[in-house]
Amino acid sequence: MQEEVNQKTMALSIRASKLTGKVLAAAFSKVVRAAKAHHQKALTPKGRQSVAKLMNHYGAKNSMPYVGAPKDFDRIAKEFHVDYAFHKVSPGHYLLFFKAGQADAITAALQKYSEKVLHKGKERPSILGQLRKFTELIKTKPKEKQHTREAVKDGR
Repeated sequence: MQEEVNQKTMALSIRASKLTGKVLAAAFSKVVRAAKAHHQKALTPKGRQSVAKLMNHYGAKNSMPYVGAPKDFDRIAKEFHVDYAFHKVSPGHYLLFFKAGQADAITAALQKYSEKVLHKGKERPSILGQLRKFTELIKTKPKEKQHTREAVKDGR
């Protein structure tokens, strides 16, 4: 077992020592290209951003009017991985800017947001109302007497 490990180690060291300048340069250029691509990807922001940053992205942009709180839309937009920006027109009214390529994702996010807003009051009943209802049920319920028997010892 030990001999086999030693042989593999020797083979690896021999292969590593046979690196030429061309192979080393090619490997180094691949690493540099990957680092540049990663750096460029990190420079383009994702999700909610300013209008100026969104306009710096490549591709066409679209906008649509939006009424409501942008914070509520943020939670849903994260699920759809959308790049967007809000521009305040008046109190409570905004322009929603987004990439034209993500129009389908924006419409799906807006659809989910509108469902959430429409069903907001209907989803949860009042906790105080439920508490009052249960207290009335307890008051009207007749008390049941519990019958307890004493344990009889075997040794009598």
